[in-house]
Amino acid sequence: MKVVLFCGGEGMRLRGYSEDVPKPMVTIGARPVLWHVMKYYAHFGHKDFILCLGYKANVIKDYFLNYDESVTNDFVFSKGGQKLEFMQRDIDDWTITFVDTGLRSSIADRLRQVEPHIGNDEMFLANYSDGLTDCPLPNLIEEFSRRDAYATFLSVQPRSSSFDTVHLDDDGTVRLIKCMKDADIWVNGGFFVLRKEIFRYIKPKEELVYEPFQRLIKEKKLWSRRYDGFWQCMDTFRD
Repeated sequence: MKVVLFCGGEGMRLRGYSEDVPKPMVTIGARPVLWHVMKYYAHFGHKDFILCLGYKANVIKDYFLNYDESVTNDFVFSKGGQKLEFMQRDIDDWTITFVDTGLRSSIADRLRQVEPHIGNDEMFLANYSDGLTDCPLPNLIEEFSRRDAYATFLSVQPRSSSFDTVHLDDDGTVRLIKCMKDADIWVNGGFFVLRKEIFRYIKPKEELVYEPFQRLIKEKKLWSRRYDGFWQCMDTFRD
């Protein structure tokens, strides 16, 4: 199943850290977050990627064109470095399609532009490139495949948020203050599973989760799975 990853945004909320690199290339350990997202999908056997590029696309292209297997793999060094024998490989069975989808395109516009690369697949996966989870992906796909819906995503709770929820009476009297992680609030966590019918609901210049998803909601074709396991986004430097 193909995996569309949106990695063309400017990452404005990470300004001060990601000015030299696009947000998906901010590192976690030795590898960029984009690599970790791709490894998640590859772990479940989905290794055909379509990268929707935009801001500093050349940085992402150069990273993979000059990929260094030695960073995260064991190897045998011999003949003064003339011979390297890797004990395992990272990405030699991955297929990556790089598509420049514009500097300021919306998520929906980026998705529209890569439709030809999805081919005739009935379903495909899509995601932002700045968040990780341990959600069992096969379960999500299997459940979605049994539903009469055209799109699904993970609903997650922003447990790491420093914000508090405030509950007020009509006159402004505060009834309750709760830490965000203790409130029954769920947000869009990405990790989409989509059917090709989604393209019928997208018009130019729209945002995927607003206008197109509102049309799906009216037809009861949108579904979401609540997931209370590990999920972490990277919206800000603190995240």
